[in-house]
Amino acid sequence: MTIDPTQYTARPSEPRSEQEDAIYDMLDALGIPFLRVDHEHADTMEDCRLIESYLGGKICKNLFLCNRQETEFYLLMMPGEKPFKTKYLSAQLGCSRLSFASAEHMAELLHTIPGSASALELLFDTAHRVKLVIDHDLLQEETISGHPGFSTSTLRLKRDDLLRYVDAVGHTPIIVDLPTEA
Repeated sequence: MTIDPTQYTARPSEPRSEQEDAIYDMLDALGIPFLRVDHEHADTMEDCRLIESYLGGKICKNLFLCNRQETEFYLLMMPGEKPFKTKYLSAQLGCSRLSFASAEHMAELLHTIPGSASALELLFDTAHRVKLVIDHDLLQEETISGHPGFSTSTLRLKRDDLLRYVDAVGHTPIIVDLPTEA
């Protein structure tokens, strides 16, 4: 994986996708500072661990989930090293049979592709169909990182700024406490 070692504090000067531009516009409108690193498409946690070394902060795992009927959607943010067990999340959310949502639903609701989902894409969920779920352990971190539209850049934001962002786009996180067992 190729990573530009430069850390940027502004949006890219070269044209990006409409989705990325909209996210940067919202960050600018809210006055939210960030640190940005550009890289090749990163869609695995192994890629993200390498990016962490350049960005200087933990990158979280973002999972786009749905119920069996594909009528309820969840964006789960959790520490990257923590294992995910659907039964623990399902029990805390009071729903059954959570699974990964389709790429089509991700494109429709978050305007992104698998491997690129983050809380920043909640900007596009204007109907508020996606529930943001954050693991308690992630909120202990000072900063939280995510991809702005697509996983060719990663932004590191202060935790409180990210929470302000999701509030500004009309989402209130549900806090869960997932176990650390493997």
